[in-house]
Amino acid sequence: MHEYTGLNVNEIEELEYIDYLQYRRDAFIHEMNKTEEGREYLENALMLTQTEPDREGLRRISGGRERRQCQRD
Repeated sequence: MHEYTGLNVNEIEELEYIDYLQYRRDAFIHEMNKTEEGREYLENALMLTQTEPDREGLRRISGGRERRQCQRD
């Protein structure tokens, strides 16, 4: 994390916990973006955190069919 923030060990220790976590997260993402494998990892991690479907992407894959309404009796 030192390389990313430029902070020394003492300055890192003095950070508020939430600031430390944010810097740690940002430093990890920064390092992962340096390699193709890291970027692939980040892309996969993002997909795993998604809770809503990518409807536009699904339409592209399925040939753009419109949503059909289910008829109920």
